[in-house]
Amino acid sequence: MTAESTGLGWPEQSDTTDQDLPHGLGWPGAGPSPEPTASPVEPAVPRETAVHRVRTAADIVAEAANDTTGGLADPDTPIALEAAAAVRTHGLTGPPFPAPGSTRVMVVANQKGGVGKTTTTVNLAAALALNDLRVLVVDLDPQGNASTALGIDRHADIPSVYDVLVEGRTIDEVVQPVADVPRLWCVPATIDLAGAEIELVSLVARESRLRKALTAHLQDGTRYDYVLIDCPPSLGLLTVNALVGGDEVLIPIQCEYYALEGLSQLLRNIDLVRAHLNPDLAVSTILLTMYDGRTRLASQVAEEVRAHFGNVVLRTTIPRSVRISEAPSYGQTVLTYDPGSSGALSYREAAWELAVAGAPVTTAQAAMEEVR
Repeated sequence: MTAESTGLGWPEQSDTTDQDLPHGLGWPGAGPSPEPTASPVEPAVPRETAVHRVRTAADIVAEAANDTTGGLADPDTPIALEAAAAVRTHGLTGPPFPAPGSTRVMVVANQKGGVGKTTTTVNLAAALALNDLRVLVVDLDPQGNASTALGIDRHADIPSVYDVLVEGRTIDEVVQPVADVPRLWCVPATIDLAGAEIELVSLVARESRLRKALTAHLQDGTRYDYVLIDCPPSLGLLTVNALVGGDEVLIPIQCEYYALEGLSQLLRNIDLVRAHLNPDLAVSTILLTMYDGRTRLASQVAEEVRAHFGNVVLRTTIPRSVRISEAPSYGQTVLTYDPGSSGALSYREAAWELAVAGAPVTTAQAAMEEVR
């Protein structure tokens, strides 16, 4: 008796009994089942063919070791966990970063908020430090986000950059090592810095107090390859102190229209500082951040910036990344939080460009040859 479909894929109930059922299907009373006949088995389709697989830190280590077998592809295996830990400790694999001939003091500035100044500062610093360079981060933003991202305690009783600018303390007294990243130090910011703009007005040489402190610190025999100064989203006295204290300006530009609007005002202020306070100041680096390749606007902004500023713009762009946003909530940079993520790889590549551009010519050429 044949069963008719109900339209939902199920056969209608019928009066079929066990005796009506064919033999060998495992029903009671059906008798012994015949030997099953061999039938071709369809090969299982791996899940990776349907879903894009995210590269992990283990994958990077496997690729660096020329392991094409995928033996480290499973991030849950003990060997992969050990590899990921090694990457977090020693930095991502790749050629060594060339050291500059002298300390590069770089000001990370843009008066527009939310363009990635602090994120760029801490992640470039971590990438450089994880590749055997000595780096100092000066947190000059009253919000203290750079200090938070580096895992530095920043309550009101902690000696901070406020004490350096207003109280005249030395950087030696306030600098702290970053626990997760060797060769990285931080001068933290606390909430006290919020009032420094007003207190600096009445002080002598108010625009050059940070430069004086940095010069004294570097002349004490302390050796850094890079000093990165994170500025607040404004053009007040704190930012002026940073511009006077630095030699180079690194400008992060978000790949959106509003980010371009305030750029001309920032460049005018840099020109004023150069003319009256720091003639050696130069815009050496521009980094495109929060790049979304799915939008035409991001590509247009990138093209416009590259056409106007030329070789000053790094080839590497920083993509929008959830991992970059998550890392500070754990008191880490993305380089230590998820070293295999697209954000970590992008910041490492940007740091490599930065290091090669600032190295002596012979050292830079040797580094490029090693990459080739």
